[in-house]
Amino acid sequence: MSESSFQDDVIHELGDDRLQEIAGLLGTDADGARETVAHTVGAMTGSLQEQAEGGDDEVRQAFAEVSQPPLQGVATLGGGLGGLLGGGMMAGVLGKVGKPVAEAVSKKTGIPAPTVSRVIEVLTPVLLAVLAKRSAANKGAPAAGAPTEGAGGLGDLLGSILGGGKK
Repeated sequence: MSESSFQDDVIHELGDDRLQEIAGLLGTDADGARETVAHTVGAMTGSLQEQAEGGDDEVRQAFAEVSQPPLQGVATLGGGLGGLLGGGMMAGVLGKVGKPVAEAVSKKTGIPAPTVSRVIEVLTPVLLAVLAKRSAANKGAPAAGAPTEGAGGLGDLLGSILGGGKK
């Protein structure tokens, strides 16, 4: 399997229907929506990496949660992918970075921040799904407790999950 960027994975996971939904929100075509998604995903992953590497324990814990294997059996009845699609800690973290990211993307692209915020709302469940898939595919990542101990383990974990997401 070839290595794809985090942004490419998000765009693929969005699919044509959600990409058209984003294009409608933006008043543009699919190419314009892809470009905005790429800017937004790059800003979000960059912000997450900066916060985690800067010692934000909530972000570190959210990445540790994402890197845990999905629950098995009866525990999965509450939500697929170990509950990640239902939210979890990472959903809260993404919600917190949403407003500053919307403002940054707005300044860069000229798209109004409230519109970018709506795009982020559409992207959040997709980001959670891609993070979970990448984490599951990277079973060799450091144990969940390791990232909180040192930046090396966290950097490896973030790099393996986010790949080239930071621009």
